[in-house]
Amino acid sequence: MLDALFKPKAVALIGASTKELSIGNVIIRNLQKYGYKGEIYPVNAKATEVCGIKSYPTLTDIPGEVDLAHIIIPSQFVPDAIEECGRKGVKAVIINSAGFSEMGEEGARLQEEFLANARKYGIRLFGPNCQGIINSDPELNAYCNFTFTFPKPGSISVVALSGGVGALIMQVLDDLDIGQRLYASNGNACDVSIPEIIEYYGEDDGTKAIILYTEGFDKPREFLEITRKVTSKKPVLAMKAGRTEEGAKAASSHTGSLAGVDIATELIFEKIGVLPFHDEGEIVRAAMAFSSQPIPQGNRVGIITNTGGPAVIATDVLVDFGIEVPKLGEESIARLRETQFPQAALENPVDVVATAGGPQFRAALDVMMDDPQIDCVYINFVTAPFTDTDEVAREIVAVSRQRRKPLVCNFMTNLKLERYQKTMAILKEGEVPYYANPGDAARALGALVRYGQIQQRDIGQPQIFSGADPATAKAIIEQAQKAGQSVLSAFDVYRIFEAYGIKVAPWQVVGSADDAVAAADKIGYPVVVKVDCAAIDHKSDMGGVAINLKDAKAVRSSVEEMQQRLGEYGELGFLVQKFMPGGRELIIGASAERELGHLVMFGLGGIYVEVLKDVVFKIVPVTRVEAEEMLAGIKTSALLDGVRGEDGIDKQAVIELIQRVSQLLGDLPMIQEMDLNPIMAFADQAFAVDGRIRI
Repeated sequence: MLDALFKPKAVALIGASTKELSIGNVIIRNLQKYGYKGEIYPVNAKATEVCGIKSYPTLTDIPGEVDLAHIIIPSQFVPDAIEECGRKGVKAVIINSAGFSEMGEEGARLQEEFLANARKYGIRLFGPNCQGIINSDPELNAYCNFTFTFPKPGSISVVALSGGVGALIMQVLDDLDIGQRLYASNGNACDVSIPEIIEYYGEDDGTKAIILYTEGFDKPREFLEITRKVTSKKPVLAMKAGRTEEGAKAASSHTGSLAGVDIATELIFEKIGVLPFHDEGEIVRAAMAFSSQPIPQGNRVGIITNTGGPAVIATDVLVDFGIEVPKLGEESIARLRETQFPQAALENPVDVVATAGGPQFRAALDVMMDDPQIDCVYINFVTAPFTDTDEVAREIVAVSRQRRKPLVCNFMTNLKLERYQKTMAILKEGEVPYYANPGDAARALGALVRYGQIQQRDIGQPQIFSGADPATAKAIIEQAQKAGQSVLSAFDVYRIFEAYGIKVAPWQVVGSADDAVAAADKIGYPVVVKVDCAAIDHKSDMGGVAINLKDAKAVRSSVEEMQQRLGEYGELGFLVQKFMPGGRELIIGASAERELGHLVMFGLGGIYVEVLKDVVFKIVPVTRVEAEEMLAGIKTSALLDGVRGEDGIDKQAVIELIQRVSQLLGDLPMIQEMDLNPIMAFADQAFAVDGRIRI
């Protein structure tokens, strides 16, 4: 538990300062301004008081207990300060000071030293090089932070790796007059991690929604396992920096080069039900809706408006989110006909017209709440000067408080007029999520719907194929490791595939032209011949592949030509394989991600992967549902069903192939990269016709 950090009864400041613009002064003033209910103990060897509070020469001179200490002193003194905290019985320390692992070897040494001291006493460390925490609970009001935004109490908790982005998110929330519950920005995160903070928020009854900003994970598996438990209880809304192609890592395989730097984070979010965002304003506006509204059970929206154009804008945005705008049932329309003005449009959207007052809005809202075809409600509310807008707001609040279905409101007004400030205050006090324009309101509702779909998604369990032979595959890899190989020979690759029941076109590895001819005669023409040499990575680029060889003469000629041209690369072997034209060319690949496991890739082969990069990824293990999503997830998925008279492929065979690859990767973590490229898929079967494994 992190109660000593987030709920401190007494805070000491080692490095408290009388200089007004220093961090050691600002934190004390923030605690005072925010109305901190606990004890504040400045520690300053030269001053008798700081900010009007009695100061102490050392931590040990403080008469009372201290459960949280800030450290704001030069880095070289921090290890000794942690030792002093340990002797005092301090349970948690926020190290605001910088100059540690981010500054090179000496800084890293100091960090290891103070970490060792902390572990000796069981102290939890927050930071270093960080802002700190905020707890807005009126019973505590802990502003253990040097920022300048003083949030009002609320139910949204924020955790940010970057203090600058964290402060930005806090400010956006404050600008929108949205309350916050807990805030944390942990800087270098040498001890208390983001997953631990999320876990703490998950257990906090006052937190209804969590906003996360990250730039990556040192321990992605820890984040995945911990956050998975939290998302089952409350929404986690996340924003990840570094999504651009320029951040993609260089790799020698198709899979590695297509897996951009951000793909693992996106897949983690998808795997565990975190809702991703790419814009700080959008994530905050969505959190506003999550903090007060129930999660919709489906994706069908009822739209109520008293002006036409904004409803059209909202409808476009909602449809982009995959939200349906169904026609209302006859019973609903009959009820509306009895309660609305004659000029009203009674389809969905329901236009109650500009003269509509509280009774008309309420009647329309009741219909939407009762209609079983509607899962959520979107309201356009323009404050017409000839209506009682306060009454309309009160009716919206009354329906929202029923919490039967989520609703959001596009509140269009002139806030310079005191009359409409009162209307807005009614919505605000009633916890109705309202937005200044239709697009923002629609996107907030879209986020609620997406989260509802995530909550209802059941990916199932990975299938374990009983015929797999992991012992044989491991023995092959261990032998290659002993021989100092990093890229497996074709002979080893195909034996590993066969150990996992991965169908491979008939094949044989040989070392001479005579043996190649004999192998081709046995396999049956036409055949493909591919050079097999550890020093030749991409065989096609090097001219090491000859296809559609129809007789022995063509096989012999191709092998001898490759021997002459590629012999300088070392000892050559040759893979002779049945040529299987006419199928749909696919690719399945895998790459290892640090401390996460493997990513599996699927896409169409050839030009589709080379030029269009039309591929999708999943994290191992991949279930049947996820494999089905992979086939449906590529842009060119229609080609798998066949177009213009072409046969479709055997999707079930490919789905099984992806699952077998997933099982293989789970058993063989030493594999760094793997490509099955191409796979030839036909109407009744699918075969791997080339493969590559790097360990």
